[in-house]
Amino acid sequence: MQPLAERMRPRTLDDYIGQQHLVGPGAVLRKAIESGNVPSFILWGPPGVGKTTLAGIIANQLDRPFFSLSAINSGVKDIRETIEKAKKQQFFDRPNPILFIDEIHRFSKSQQDALLGAVERGIISLIGATTENPSFEVIPALLSRSQVYVLQHLTKEELISLVDKALAEDEKLRKLSIEAKEYDAILKLCGGDARKLYNILELLAHDANGEETLEITNDLVAEKVQQNLAIYDKGGEQHYDIASALIKSIRGSDPNGAVYWLARMLDGGEDIKFIARRLLISASEDIGLANPNALLMATTAFQAVQMIGLPEARIILSQAAVYLATSPKSNSAYAAINAAQAEVRKTGHLPVPLHLRNAPTKLMKNLDYGKDYKYSHDFQGNFADQDFLPEDLKGQKFFEPGKNGPEEKIRQRLKAWWEKRYDY
Repeated sequence: MQPLAERMRPRTLDDYIGQQHLVGPGAVLRKAIESGNVPSFILWGPPGVGKTTLAGIIANQLDRPFFSLSAINSGVKDIRETIEKAKKQQFFDRPNPILFIDEIHRFSKSQQDALLGAVERGIISLIGATTENPSFEVIPALLSRSQVYVLQHLTKEELISLVDKALAEDEKLRKLSIEAKEYDAILKLCGGDARKLYNILELLAHDANGEETLEITNDLVAEKVQQNLAIYDKGGEQHYDIASALIKSIRGSDPNGAVYWLARMLDGGEDIKFIARRLLISASEDIGLANPNALLMATTAFQAVQMIGLPEARIILSQAAVYLATSPKSNSAYAAINAAQAEVRKTGHLPVPLHLRNAPTKLMKNLDYGKDYKYSHDFQGNFADQDFLPEDLKGQKFFEPGKNGPEEKIRQRLKAWWEKRYDY
């Protein structure tokens, strides 16, 4: 028999639970489906919230040929073969077939390039599903030709309704005497993932004998289920908690904490590119100018893990995490851009001073664009005292060097150039 998650998979939008901001009455995606004019799009959201299900419902409701590939086990050859099959499904004015690609973020650039032509020519309508930010994982050319719809975690009420619906309607569970008395433990363990929730129900149902009523309580769930579930959930709340613990260990200069949380992420099957991106951010946000080589190390690590892959990539990530954790710390660059952005939001788009403006035409020169600009390289020490901020912000300071060796040298240079602006 099929797993419960498959048996309970909804076939129509009316049976679909969750994502009402997309498929509820009058919502953007529902209107597109009802009009029959569905563009290529990408569904971005955590695991188990209905991305695959929604793609199947759309294909079924629009009565279009439906092809499905998984990025985990499909290569460029599989993509091309599927596109050829899709071409053969095109008859006269019949709408183009739908190609659904699960975990599209795992496709390489060359694999995504293989899709681009078919999407551009309308041979297929692409529906991609991803748990990762498409801005990082989908090539710009493909992303620009697709809408991105963000799916949200299922709410507590929606998850409870899934439990009740399965117990009442599933062909196997409804024959058993099972009653849900408490939901908190199930909801906590499933982490908003409907597929995991159904797996928990199936596991509990093994103890139902059809004679006595099996009451689902928090204690029963803790006893029967908790030890059988993975401790690390890539799509749930703990995913972000453990990533946060890694970064805070690095920020706190504790290499032991850093490698422990790194090990937890690796053991849980975390995407190594996700980990490497977090290290890149930390290298600038938490270390920055106190050790500029940290960003080079993190960048190299990001490139290396993509070339090497697991299991050896764990060594590269460990080296980078330890290096970052043991580096001197500074958030001066992070604080500087925050302060500058806050000023922009406060004062709006102030005009660029005339001497800093580009003057490619005679008219612009006549309007004094670029007038009195001092070319720094023409002056001693490659420095000329002049203003580089709008008039209303003259003398404003956003960057404050940190109190560490490398940035103390930066402060002294700034003090020599700008005199009292960088006195302590």
